[in-house]
Amino acid sequence: MAYSARVISYLKMIKFSHSLFALPFAFSSAVLAAGGLPETNITLWITVAMVSARSAAMGLNRVIDRKIDAQNPRTKNREIPAGVISTAQAAAFIALSSIIFVFSAYMLNPLCLKLSPIVLVVIYLYSYTKRLTWGCHIVLGVAIALAPLGAWIAVRGSVSWEAVPLSAAVVFWLAGFDILYALQDIEFDRQYGLFSIPQRFGVRRSLFIARGFHFLTWIFLMTCGGVFHLGIVYYTGMAIVAGLLIYEHNLVRPGDLSKLDMAFFNMNGYISVTVLVFIALDKLFK
Repeated sequence: MAYSARVISYLKMIKFSHSLFALPFAFSSAVLAAGGLPETNITLWITVAMVSARSAAMGLNRVIDRKIDAQNPRTKNREIPAGVISTAQAAAFIALSSIIFVFSAYMLNPLCLKLSPIVLVVIYLYSYTKRLTWGCHIVLGVAIALAPLGAWIAVRGSVSWEAVPLSAAVVFWLAGFDILYALQDIEFDRQYGLFSIPQRFGVRRSLFIARGFHFLTWIFLMTCGGVFHLGIVYYTGMAIVAGLLIYEHNLVRPGDLSKLDMAFFNMNGYISVTVLVFIALDKLFK
């Protein structure tokens, strides 16, 4: 296989494009922590840390789930079950991504370096939770929420309660749309004994839970505005976010999941970018 094709295969394996979902939240936290644009080198290493940590987590998830993925019609063509990437190659990729993450933490500050092993443990453990509890969506949300929390620490060099509202918003934002994503595997999960909120509660109640989680997301985002004394520009953005969340949930109905991909891939990217843009604009106008 040509080098470029090999690289593309690895990027597909970890769904690299999905990095865009959470990366804007990390940048948003960095902007809030810096009170404006953070230093260029800090922004660079936050990006490297975020992408490498997510790559390691997704790679491990693919390795752990390779036998399950081979049985699921939706996932049987993924790179490992399809034989495009071997388990050993994926393991080497995970190790390299983990090393890059720890190095990026070292380049940021001592506290980031000290906390980096804990971050790796959390993101590694997620891959096992769907075998244990339907609360796996919340665990994933916590793992992804380490991105804005880590970005705050990268800028400030310390932990602060001020970082909590944005991180909490990410927990429920991610958990909410992961519930939507899990709707497409509800029958498979039941057949193979995997846990998820849709598997446990069914489609209708799962949609209600996802809406509740996203309402909490919006509440925490509004709280974030109060904590940082943000102005009308930010709250205008939050009105747009509310509209996007409502539209997202209107796309997915109990009897019609045909627009699930649009709700998952498009709307959540728009939401995270909107938060970043209006935080940055609010700081710029001030």
